[in-house]
Order: sequence, then structure tokens, then C-alpha cells
Amino acid sequence: MQSKSRVAGFDLARAYAIFGMFIVNFNVVFGNYHDQSFWAKTLAAFSGNSSTVFVLLAGMGIALMSNRATYTSEERKQLVGVVNKRALFLFCLGLLLYNWWPADILHFYGGYMHIGMLLLFVDKRYYLFTAIAAVIIFHLLVLVLPYETGWDFQTLQYLDFWTLEGFVRNTFYNGWNPIFPWLAYFMVGMYLGRLDLTSFRMRLRIFGIGFFLYVVTWGVQSWSVTLPLTNEMRVFFTADYLPPFLPFLLSTMGTGLMLITFFLQINVHLNRFRWVQLFTATGQMTLTHYLSHLLLGLPLLAFLTDSELSFQLAKTQYVRPHVILFFAAAYFAASCLLSHYWLKTYKHGPAELLMRKFSDRRVNS
Repeated sequence: MQSKSRVAGFDLARAYAIFGMFIVNFNVVFGNYHDQSFWAKTLAAFSGNSSTVFVLLAGMGIALMSNRATYTSEERKQLVGVVNKRALFLFCLGLLLYNWWPADILHFYGGYMHIGMLLLFVDKRYYLFTAIAAVIIFHLLVLVLPYETGWDFQTLQYLDFWTLEGFVRNTFYNGWNPIFPWLAYFMVGMYLGRLDLTSFRMRLRIFGIGFFLYVVTWGVQSWSVTLPLTNEMRVFFTADYLPPFLPFLLSTMGTGLMLITFFLQINVHLNRFRWVQLFTATGQMTLTHYLSHLLLGLPLLAFLTDSELSFQLAKTQYVRPHVILFFAAAYFAASCLLSHYWLKTYKHGPAELLMRKFSDRRVNS
């Protein structure tokens, strides 16, 4: 698999992830959390996995930016500067978006990237050490600070986000995608970016590791249901996204590894087909589509279904899950077409162009 094909495989994985994010976020706002129908469970299956793939790919992207054997001190300085500016851009953009979308992930991305910047040129094994440390620190914090601190889980609002104490707590501990433990995904992504992913054996090995993590975690979680556990231990084994305990982390990490290597592999066989370019183009504009589905997609779905745009779990009106899935698919299809025609004229998406104008003034990327 050539390097160009490998990058296209990453774009396919990003396209999947943005589609999954459409489903998850539309469902969070308009869906019924207690619905156990087939279609509702189909939507719920995307929970956690899309964000995981995004963060893994973000880490891989940073590693691939700096994957040459040698750099001059000036080149290293410029690369660090680019990563730092992109991190700052995403952090500030996420904070601007927060009042509209409290579940924003962009400002967390900025945090991951700032830490990744500090480790950009160290041996790749330290990426795994940092990932393990992030998971351990989170579980230690749970022992000393109640996870629900600052949260109103009925409205999904973080009550003291705009205070110094609340902001630090949310960013590092119990926000939607906090540094601890979500930095682990980013660091594993950086580790993957240092591997030879052109090798089929390497891709197969990573897929196997992901499959092992997922199956073992699923088995342990299923077994735990039959045990007479305390409520705290049962939550530990079965928690989904909030809080992100170890079983959730291992399961979604496994799924993310399988999905990324799957898309890398199928791209080897599909990249010659023109229709695949619709998806790879979409993967190149994920920042644009992330903003679009929040600023345009959410109000549009609310208008079409005559629904209230609310984050409260206890809603008076829900949109049926198959309607959410259909809308997400239609919105994704429109995004694919937009991406395809936009990139015929421009090299990057509009949001991506703005970020690069801010960060890459002195470096060609």
C-alpha cells in the first residue's frame, strides 16, 4: 500500500467517524435515552466509537506530520509552532462553540495537541507510557473527587464551567472528553502514526489487538452482569461514556483500532473507484462538517420535526430513532457531495483553510 493510499484510508476512517458523530449528536439532542427498540439500539451502538476514532486519528495525524528520520533544529521549532497554533485555534474555537454545544470536543482536542506537542520528538514508547498514565490518573481522581461534581445530568449541563475551578475540573477530569483519560486515545494514535502502516502484517496485528481488547472486555462486562456486585462496581463495568471507566476505554480503544485498520485495508482495494473519492473528500473536511452539523444540522432537524432544541434527558417530545438515522444519513450524503465539489476548487475545506491560515504562515504543510 503506497503512502498516498494510506492517507486516503485515514480519510475514509474520518468520514466514518463524522457520520457516526452526526448520529450520536442528533440522537443526544432529539432521541429518547430510555428507548430500547432496535433502531434506538442501532443509534446507541455509535456512542463513544466515533469520538474515539477521531481522537486516535488526530494523534496519528500529529505523529505523521513529524515522521521523518531527521529534522534540523529549525524544522523542529517550526513543526512545534504549527502544532501549538493549531491546538490554540481549536481550543479557542471550541470555547466559542461551547455556549451553543456544551458537548464540544474541539477545546479538548486543543489540550491533547498541546501535550502531544511536548512529546513530538521523543521515542514512541513514551506515547504508550503517557496513555497508561492518563488512564491511571483518571481512576485515582475518581477515588478522591465525586465524578458527578459540577454536573446536572438531567439537563446535561455543566453548572460551573465558566469558573476557574469548574473549567479545570471539566477539562482535566469529568467533562465530555477530558484530558484524563481521553489523552490515552490521542497518545495511542501518535504511537500508531510512528508504525509502518504500509505493512499488511502490521495492520493485521493492530486489528488483532483491537479485536482482542474488544472481545475480552465484552466478555468481562457480560460476565459481570451475572455477579452479585455492589452498585459502584456494576457502574464500573457497564458505564458508557460518562464516566469513561477502564472497560469503556478498552472496548472503544479496541473498536477504534479495528475500524482504522479496516478502512486502511479496504482502501487498498477500493481507492481506484471514483465513488470512493466522495468519502475521502468528506474525511478531508471533518472540521467543517463538525461545525456544520452543529450550527446547521441541529436547527434543521428541529425545524423539520417541529421539535425543541434541548439537551435535557427528560424531554416532552422525542424524534423517532429511524427518523434520526435517516436524517443523519441524508445529511452525511449532502456533506459528501459538498466536499467533493468544494475540493475540486479548493485544497482544503473552509474551516480547515481558516485554521491553516492561522497556524501555517511560515511552514508549508
